[in-house]
Amino acid sequence: MSTQKTQSTASRIWARWMAVPLWMQILIGMILGILVGAALGEQATSLKPIGSLFVNTIQMLIVPLVFCSLIVGVTSMQDTSKMGRIGFKSFVFYLATTSIAITIGLMVGGLLQPGVGLNMVHDGATQAVKEAPSVVDTLINIVPTNPVAALASGKILQVIVFAVALGISLVLIGERGKPAIAVFESLAEAMFKLTDMVMKLAPYGVFGLMAWVAGEYGLDMLMPLIKVVIAVYIGCALHILGFYSLILTTVAKLNPIKFFKGIRNAMAVAFTTSSSAGTLPASMKCANESLGINKKISSFVLPLGTTINMDGTALYQGVTALFVAQAFGIDLTWVEYVTIILTATLASIGTAGVPGAGLVMLTLVLTTVGLPLEGVAIIAGIDRVLDMARTAVNVSGDLVATTVIAKSEGELDEVQYNASTDKTA
Repeated sequence: MSTQKTQSTASRIWARWMAVPLWMQILIGMILGILVGAALGEQATSLKPIGSLFVNTIQMLIVPLVFCSLIVGVTSMQDTSKMGRIGFKSFVFYLATTSIAITIGLMVGGLLQPGVGLNMVHDGATQAVKEAPSVVDTLINIVPTNPVAALASGKILQVIVFAVALGISLVLIGERGKPAIAVFESLAEAMFKLTDMVMKLAPYGVFGLMAWVAGEYGLDMLMPLIKVVIAVYIGCALHILGFYSLILTTVAKLNPIKFFKGIRNAMAVAFTTSSSAGTLPASMKCANESLGINKKISSFVLPLGTTINMDGTALYQGVTALFVAQAFGIDLTWVEYVTIILTATLASIGTAGVPGAGLVMLTLVLTTVGLPLEGVAIIAGIDRVLDMARTAVNVSGDLVATTVIAKSEGELDEVQYNASTDKTA
């Protein structure tokens, strides 16, 4: 009888635990890991394999997830046969602003140096990045001589280039490419589901690695995590209020204050839900009713932005990649900085709707420049707080692009833009 009661109690506890949002589970795992690590000291290193297993499962996802989602992202551009000019403008705008965003992230990370002082040690990390290739070699090596070998060996930039080229080719061959596109769409959906399954392991992986870190390095690591949050939020504020305002003022010749008044409802939804896709209805409403954008433009540019525009996530990559490098005492060369910018910018295509996209992309960036993946688990504990800010940037970036493109196409009602935004509740 007592055994049945124990099993029933355990089942109820498990059911309640599974009802807790994943971000909160990860946060709890991080806190428990820190407490256990601090209590056990060096004995906590025995828990590191739990975290290593989680890191391995994330690594398992990188190549197939990036390859399939990139192809799906590029082939979704086939609608540009009707809106070729608008599609091209959107694509260029999104990639350009994403590269600017990660540059801002790298600059903020370099100035605030959130990882300095942690003095973590990783045996293979320094060796992996100590000899950086020249710029010429980097550019030459971007194009794979053997795509299958690039996929097998996990050469991410080569995988990205091949996936983008294949996606463009599938669009260009028209009807004959649709069966292959359907296959990649199915594979991408399967990879999204697998990512969702792997992310359910995150609380336990974070617990194991945070216990190891706290046991090995003590509680001195908490202050750098706070600095990471501050750095990401400062970077996001600079990108939204500085860079986007500059674009609206100089390119579109519009009042940025009117713009931000008009999108505040969408920004609030983005910040609280941390979901670009979930914010899309609110973004469409703001674009049409507050900003005066024609639905022909907003109905194409906004969904495309939800798929390929990840300014906030890219900025986050810059800050967190530098945090990991600084924490492990690894000096990155300027070639590796350029590699981070290229990787995060190109990888932004098609990955915006992936659950846990920020952490998966961070793993991708760290892998590209040979930084230790233990940094992913350290960041995972505060990822929800960072996700709120980066989603707000992603959504505002979509709306900035839609506004600028609508103005360039003569599809923006400037009277409504200047008048209705004042009345937005």
